Amino acid sequence: MAIKKELKTLARPSLAEALDEYSVEGELYQKLENNKVLCHACGHRCVIYDGLRGICKVRYNKDGKLFVPKGYVAALQSDPTEKKPFFHVLPGSLTLTFGMLGCDYHCSYCQNWLTSQALRDSTAGIEPMTVTATEMVSLAKRYGASMIGSSYNEPLITSEWALDVFRIAREQGFKNAFISNGNATREVLEYLRPLTDCYKVDLKSMQDRNYRKLGGLLSTVLETIPRLVDMGFWVEIVTLVIPGFNDSNEELKEAAKFLASVSPDIPWHVTAFHKDYKMTDPDNTSPETLIRAAEIGLEAGLRFVYAGNLPGWVKTYENTYCPNCHKLLVERYGYRILNYYITPDGKCPNCFSTIPGIWW
Repeated sequence: MAIKKELKTLARPSLAEALDEYSVEGELYQKLENNKVLCHACGHRCVIYDGLRGICKVRYNKDGKLFVPKGYVAALQSDPTEKKPFFHVLPGSLTLTFGMLGCDYHCSYCQNWLTSQALRDSTAGIEPMTVTATEMVSLAKRYGASMIGSSYNEPLITSEWALDVFRIAREQGFKNAFISNGNATREVLEYLRPLTDCYKVDLKSMQDRNYRKLGGLLSTVLETIPRLVDMGFWVEIVTLVIPGFNDSNEELKEAAKFLASVSPDIPWHVTAFHKDYKMTDPDNTSPETLIRAAEIGLEAGLRFVYAGNLPGWVKTYENTYCPNCHKLLVERYGYRILNYYITPDGKCPNCFSTIPGIWW
């Protein structure tokens, strides 16, 4: 066992070196004196010295230039768009979803840790697979997808590669999406906006001490969410409700009030935690907890609140209703669409109220 562990440890540099073969000079950075660079890809704004890497481990400085990942994937599959989750984007569609390696956070409960923590954790070990942007768009066509999404790790740290894919996808009529932790900068959002339609943010907690445990700052995420809305992205928010971490009534109310103050039309997904990676102490989230969180969201003034990851156990909180006349508009069971009534121009067929989102 000791020999195996030593071999795994020795393999980490080879993975980093392999990733460096899939890299080009980036665009989201500023050159500084003495061959240093300032990276703008995420809210850490790393100042990276020559020969070193940023917090994400995949953006690195070589001879005063910032090099970034390109031309590979570590995860690739066609998922229901509802799984991202986007409930107000082309219900019932598929999203070809690709992921890279590395992350700017180190969440102890990460469900995608095999990709996100591959350069930090010797027990993770997914290898990169060579692919071109054109090949990915061709795969999206083959699988009948309507959108292409960057996910599975933190897509901000591979934004240049995502835009290479999104550019071709947009030309072919696809929507494009980021599934992100929201640790963004103004520069990266301005860079993404011309080719990115949808943006999902994980609002992990309303306590800065919790964010610091995960490797980030609450303030950065709270700046990102209204900025995304103001810039015209379609935005949906997810809070993974973890017993003992962020599930108090006070914290859930604070999150809901904040989102409602940005826009009552932001869909808020409160989803169930299950034991994973290094967080195995808390209980899995109960249906009652999710229902309580959803009720808090509606009481705070949000018009679209959804409870996820427990199909059939969360009353009607999987469905979309008209906030004006309360007519059922989209009936769901998990990721499946059972009934769909929204008109092609995005209105309730009963009272003709406009339902915000991207519809068929």
